[in-house]
Amino acid sequence: MTDRTVTLSPQALAFEQLLAAGGTPPGQIDAIRLGAERLHLAASEPDGVTYREVDANGVPAIWAQPKTADNGFVLLHAHAGGSVTTSAAVDRKLAGHIATAVGVPALVLDYRRAPEHKYPAQVDDVDAAFEWLLSQGFAAENIITIGHSIGGFLSAAVALRRRDAGKSLPGAVVSISPWCDLEIANPAIEANAGTDKLLSRQILEFFRDAWVGGTDVAFDDVRINLNKADLAGLPPTLVSWGTYEVLAGEDEIFAERLKAAGVRTEVLPVAGGQHSYVWAAGRVPESDAAIAHIAKWLRATLPIKPKAA
Repeated sequence: MTDRTVTLSPQALAFEQLLAAGGTPPGQIDAIRLGAERLHLAASEPDGVTYREVDANGVPAIWAQPKTADNGFVLLHAHAGGSVTTSAAVDRKLAGHIATAVGVPALVLDYRRAPEHKYPAQVDDVDAAFEWLLSQGFAAENIITIGHSIGGFLSAAVALRRRDAGKSLPGAVVSISPWCDLEIANPAIEANAGTDKLLSRQILEFFRDAWVGGTDVAFDDVRINLNKADLAGLPPTLVSWGTYEVLAGEDEIFAERLKAAGVRTEVLPVAGGQHSYVWAAGRVPESDAAIAHIAKWLRATLPIKPKAA
């Protein structure tokens, strides 16, 4: 499943070591959350970006504002963490790098976490923030939903929910390392177990139980399983993943299903990339190259016009 012959940069190898240093057993939620906050260290501080805290229709968020941004567009950013860990603070810097590369501001959400808040609280929060952006004067087609890991799921899930409700859709979706299949059955789960330095079957099962355990939501329910859902009618969507991660197989299936549904789809596998490789923005050249690709695709897809530096 994975090409183990990829030659990684020294920075990428250092990022692998940072991911592998977590080591907290699943089940110890407070310890896992504390350890996950260190992941902000993987990214450098982006130049020319200012931040302020905002209340996005009841959802705490961080507004990331590059100096050269086209303020008619916005990234609606959902962080990683399996619904259980990390935060907007962890993603602040990486979101700033992506926002700068694209040339638009980003709204980085601190959506509610499980197990205190089970599904659908996380999708509810992203949708509430989408409505807040509309109330602030953003056109729906100028909102880009973006996220990584479970945030990659959320970036697509909110578009699917809005489609089904007959509401306005985002102009584009960027889904990075998305958690697509809660059945946790893809062969890559085992095939890439030795190369993924962050995720494992055990961790995914822990996150799944925290998120939907005790609810009436089945693991193949189309509301939480992108690889069972009807994807027709989604806006242009970019799907990206690291080829070393355990979610690589299901992410590839998601991309193929998008194409089969007639969605304009951009596919970006990152050779030797780890899960949520964007955490290393500004420090790892492979991550920065992928972010540049995402930005180029978004500017080709939407009429974004960043200001001159």
